[in-house]
Amino acid sequence: MKIENNILKHYLKNVYFITGTAYAGKSTTVKMLAEKYGLVLCGENYHSAVSDMIASPESQPDISWLNSLSDWKEFVTRPPEEYERWIYSVSREAAGFEAAELISLSRDRKAIADTNIPIDILKEISDYDHIAVMLSPQSMSVGRFFDRSDPDKQFILNVIESCDDPKAVMENYRQGLMLINSQKHYDEYADSGFFTVVREDSGTDTREEVCDKIARHFGFLK
Repeated sequence: MKIENNILKHYLKNVYFITGTAYAGKSTTVKMLAEKYGLVLCGENYHSAVSDMIASPESQPDISWLNSLSDWKEFVTRPPEEYERWIYSVSREAAGFEAAELISLSRDRKAIADTNIPIDILKEISDYDHIAVMLSPQSMSVGRFFDRSDPDKQFILNVIESCDDPKAVMENYRQGLMLINSQKHYDEYADSGFFTVVREDSGTDTREEVCDKIARHFGFLK
Protein backbone atom coordinates (compact mmCIF):
# COMPACT_ATOMS: atom_id res chain seq x y z
CA MET A 1 0.00 0.00 0.00
CA LYS A 2 1.20 3.49 -0.85
CA ILE A 3 -0.24 6.52 0.91
CA GLU A 4 -0.44 9.44 -1.51
CA ASN A 5 1.33 12.67 -0.60
CA ASN A 6 -1.85 14.76 -0.52
CA ILE A 7 -3.19 12.47 2.22
CA LEU A 8 0.05 12.75 4.20
CA LYS A 9 -0.03 16.53 3.79
CA HIS A 10 -3.51 16.69 5.30
CA TYR A 11 -2.57 14.61 8.33
CA LEU A 12 0.70 16.53 8.82
CA LYS A 13 -0.99 19.95 8.83
CA ASN A 14 -0.13 20.48 12.52
CA VAL A 15 3.59 19.80 11.99
CA TYR A 16 6.33 22.40 11.48
CA PHE A 17 9.65 21.23 10.07
CA ILE A 18 13.18 22.53 10.51
CA THR A 19 15.87 21.04 8.29
CA GLY A 20 19.35 21.97 7.06
CA THR A 21 23.04 21.40 7.64
CA ALA A 22 24.94 20.37 10.77
CA TYR A 23 25.74 22.97 13.45
CA ALA A 24 23.20 25.41 12.05
CA GLY A 25 21.25 25.57 15.32
CA LYS A 26 18.35 23.29 14.37
CA SER A 27 18.16 21.31 17.62
CA THR A 28 18.40 24.42 19.78
CA THR A 29 15.76 26.28 17.76
CA VAL A 30 13.33 23.36 17.80
CA LYS A 31 13.64 23.11 21.59
CA MET A 32 13.20 26.85 22.08
CA LEU A 33 10.13 27.03 19.83
CA ALA A 34 8.54 23.97 21.46
CA GLU A 35 8.99 25.47 24.91
CA LYS A 36 7.93 28.98 23.92
CA TYR A 37 4.78 28.02 22.03
CA GLY A 38 3.70 24.77 23.71
CA LEU A 39 4.51 22.51 20.77
CA VAL A 40 5.20 18.79 20.80
CA LEU A 41 8.99 18.52 20.62
CA CYS A 42 10.39 16.09 18.04
CA GLY A 43 14.13 16.43 18.45
CA GLU A 44 16.95 14.94 16.41
CA ASN A 45 16.29 11.28 15.49
CA TYR A 46 12.96 11.30 17.34
CA HIS A 47 11.80 8.35 15.21
CA SER A 48 14.84 6.11 15.74
CA ALA A 49 13.45 4.06 18.64
CA VAL A 50 10.92 2.60 16.19
CA SER A 51 12.93 2.65 12.97
CA ASP A 52 15.97 0.96 14.53
CA MET A 53 13.72 -1.78 15.90
CA ILE A 54 11.53 -2.63 12.91
CA ALA A 55 13.54 -1.60 9.84
CA SER A 56 14.07 -4.57 7.51
CA PRO A 57 17.04 -5.33 5.23
CA GLU A 58 14.61 -5.66 2.31
CA SER A 59 12.79 -2.34 2.78
CA GLN A 60 15.35 -0.23 4.68
CA PRO A 61 18.79 -1.75 3.99
CA ASP A 62 20.81 1.25 5.15
CA ILE A 63 18.96 1.70 8.43
CA SER A 64 19.22 -2.05 8.99
CA TRP A 65 22.96 -1.96 8.37
CA LEU A 66 23.44 -0.58 11.89
CA ASN A 67 22.08 -3.83 13.31
CA SER A 68 24.74 -5.82 11.47
CA LEU A 69 27.71 -3.90 12.88
CA SER A 70 30.23 -6.14 14.61
CA ASP A 71 31.88 -3.06 16.14
CA TRP A 72 31.17 0.69 15.97
CA LYS A 73 34.72 1.13 14.72
CA GLU A 74 33.34 -0.19 11.44
CA PHE A 75 30.99 2.82 11.37
CA VAL A 76 33.72 5.45 11.73
CA THR A 77 36.26 3.85 9.37
CA ARG A 78 34.10 3.64 6.24
CA PRO A 79 35.31 5.44 3.10
CA PRO A 80 34.07 9.07 3.10
CA GLU A 81 32.08 8.53 -0.12
CA GLU A 82 30.24 5.59 1.44
CA TYR A 83 29.45 7.61 4.55
CA GLU A 84 27.96 10.38 2.41
CA ARG A 85 25.87 7.92 0.39
CA TRP A 86 24.67 6.16 3.53
CA ILE A 87 23.63 9.36 5.32
CA TYR A 88 21.38 10.56 2.50
CA SER A 89 19.98 7.08 1.88
CA VAL A 90 19.05 6.72 5.56
CA SER A 91 17.26 10.09 5.43
CA ARG A 92 15.12 8.82 2.57
CA GLU A 93 14.47 5.43 4.18
CA ALA A 94 13.53 7.10 7.48
CA ALA A 95 11.04 9.54 5.92
CA GLY A 96 8.18 7.08 6.25
CA PHE A 97 8.96 6.48 9.91
CA GLU A 98 9.11 10.23 10.51
CA ALA A 99 5.78 10.85 8.81
CA ALA A 100 4.03 8.05 10.72
CA GLU A 101 5.43 9.24 14.05
CA LEU A 102 4.49 12.85 13.37
CA ILE A 103 0.93 11.98 12.38
CA SER A 104 0.55 10.16 15.68
CA LEU A 105 2.08 12.95 17.78
CA SER A 106 0.34 15.89 16.13
CA ARG A 107 -3.25 14.66 16.05
CA ASP A 108 -4.42 17.05 18.80
CA ARG A 109 -1.47 19.48 19.13
CA LYS A 110 0.95 21.33 16.93
CA ALA A 111 4.39 19.72 16.72
CA ILE A 112 7.83 20.85 15.61
CA ALA A 113 10.40 18.47 14.15
CA ASP A 114 14.15 18.54 13.66
CA THR A 115 13.87 16.57 10.45
CA ASN A 116 16.06 14.80 7.92
CA ILE A 117 13.21 14.22 5.46
CA PRO A 118 14.64 15.06 2.00
CA ILE A 119 13.71 18.45 0.55
CA ASP A 120 11.88 16.96 -2.44
CA ILE A 121 9.61 14.96 -0.12
CA LEU A 122 8.97 17.92 2.18
CA LYS A 123 7.76 19.89 -0.83
CA GLU A 124 5.09 17.25 -1.42
CA ILE A 125 3.90 16.70 2.16
CA SER A 126 3.97 20.18 3.68
CA ASP A 127 3.64 23.90 2.91
CA TYR A 128 6.08 26.79 2.63
CA ASP A 129 4.95 28.34 5.91
CA HIS A 130 5.49 25.05 7.76
CA ILE A 131 9.13 24.54 6.72
CA ALA A 132 12.33 26.41 7.62
CA VAL A 133 15.87 25.68 6.44
CA MET A 134 18.84 26.45 8.71
CA LEU A 135 22.33 26.52 7.21
CA SER A 136 25.89 26.90 8.45
CA PRO A 137 29.13 27.27 6.49
CA GLN A 138 31.19 24.08 6.06
CA SER A 139 33.85 25.47 8.37
CA MET A 140 31.29 25.30 11.18
CA SER A 141 29.32 22.19 10.19
CA VAL A 142 32.54 20.15 9.97
CA GLY A 143 35.01 21.98 12.20
CA ARG A 144 32.63 22.20 15.17
CA PHE A 145 30.79 18.91 14.66
CA PHE A 146 31.99 17.49 17.98
CA ASP A 147 31.74 20.77 19.91
CA ARG A 148 28.44 19.62 21.35
CA SER A 149 27.53 17.62 24.41
CA ASP A 150 24.71 15.54 22.92
CA PRO A 151 25.20 11.81 23.57
CA ASP A 152 25.28 10.67 19.92
CA LYS A 153 28.14 12.99 18.95
CA GLN A 154 30.14 12.17 22.08
CA PHE A 155 29.62 8.45 21.54
CA ILE A 156 31.08 8.68 18.02
CA LEU A 157 33.97 10.78 19.33
CA ASN A 158 34.73 8.13 21.97
CA VAL A 159 34.66 5.39 19.31
CA ILE A 160 37.13 7.33 17.16
CA GLU A 161 39.44 7.90 20.11
CA SER A 162 39.39 4.16 20.91
CA CYS A 163 40.70 3.19 17.46
CA ASP A 164 44.30 2.10 16.92
CA ASP A 165 45.14 5.26 14.97
CA PRO A 166 42.61 7.85 16.18
CA LYS A 167 44.17 10.73 14.25
CA ALA A 168 43.86 8.89 10.93
CA VAL A 169 40.33 7.74 11.76
CA MET A 170 39.31 11.28 12.74
CA GLU A 171 40.68 12.63 9.46
CA ASN A 172 38.79 9.94 7.53
CA TYR A 173 35.60 10.75 9.43
CA ARG A 174 36.01 14.50 8.82
CA GLN A 175 36.44 13.83 5.11
CA GLY A 176 33.03 12.13 5.21
CA LEU A 177 31.55 15.10 7.06
CA MET A 178 32.98 17.42 4.41
CA LEU A 179 31.20 15.47 1.68
CA ILE A 180 27.94 15.36 3.64
CA ASN A 181 28.15 19.12 4.21
CA SER A 182 29.62 19.95 0.80
CA GLN A 183 28.71 23.01 -1.27
CA LYS A 184 26.60 20.75 -3.46
CA HIS A 185 24.35 19.70 -0.56
CA TYR A 186 24.40 23.22 0.91
CA ASP A 187 23.12 24.58 -2.40
CA GLU A 188 20.33 21.98 -2.50
CA TYR A 189 18.99 23.51 0.72
CA ALA A 190 19.80 27.12 -0.19
CA ASP A 191 18.11 26.84 -3.59
CA SER A 192 15.09 24.91 -2.34
CA GLY A 193 12.84 27.97 -2.27
CA PHE A 194 12.06 27.55 1.43
CA PHE A 195 12.48 30.20 4.14
CA THR A 196 16.17 30.08 5.08
CA VAL A 197 18.31 31.30 7.97
CA VAL A 198 22.11 31.20 7.65
CA ARG A 199 24.18 30.96 10.81
CA GLU A 200 27.01 33.49 10.90
CA ASP A 201 30.31 32.73 12.64
CA SER A 202 30.28 36.04 14.51
CA GLY A 203 30.59 34.84 18.10
CA THR A 204 27.35 36.66 18.93
CA ASP A 205 24.48 34.81 20.62
CA THR A 206 21.68 35.05 18.04
CA ARG A 207 19.47 32.26 19.36
CA GLU A 208 16.57 34.50 20.40
CA GLU A 209 16.76 36.49 17.17
CA VAL A 210 16.74 33.35 15.01
CA CYS A 211 13.96 31.82 17.07
CA ASP A 212 11.80 34.91 16.55
CA LYS A 213 12.51 34.99 12.80
CA ILE A 214 11.36 31.41 12.38
CA ALA A 215 8.41 31.93 14.75
CA ARG A 216 7.21 34.78 12.53
CA HIS A 217 7.61 32.63 9.44
CA PHE A 218 5.56 29.87 11.06
CA GLY A 219 2.91 32.36 12.17
CA PHE A 220 3.51 31.88 15.90
CA LEU A 221 4.69 35.46 16.39
CA LYS A 222 2.90 38.42 14.85
